Amino acid sequence: QVQLVESGGGLVQPGGSLRLSCAASGSIFSINAMGWYRQAPGKQRELVAEITSVGRTNYADSVKGRFTISRDNAKNTVSLQMNSLKPEDAAVYHCNCRGEVAGTGNFEVWGQGTLVTVSS
Repeated sequence: QVQLVESGGGLVQPGGSLRLSCAASGSIFSINAMGWYRQAPGKQRELVAEITSVGRTNYADSVKGRFTISRDNAKNTVSLQMNSLKPEDAAVYHCNCRGEVAGTGNFEVWGQGTLVTVSS
């Protein structure tokens, strides 16, 4: 079984920065991709950023140039540096991890979510 532990959410003023982190643990054989999704009240969950095991990244257009995703393959962690935050970035951010478990097959797990509030 694979678990994700997220940290780093909170309250920040518009224009400020936050850094989210997520650590995966458990019977992990390999991780194909880790990323962050967000869900604002009344809206669908959307991809924010994702990074593959070889470092290929994918960003939502709305965060390009402001957010940076990074990953430590040795520690099975992913981080999201969020700069120039806007009120519309406020949401619950969920970590996502996809990979393989030894002897079992593919997995996909979600973190419990961390709240990001952008307000003055």
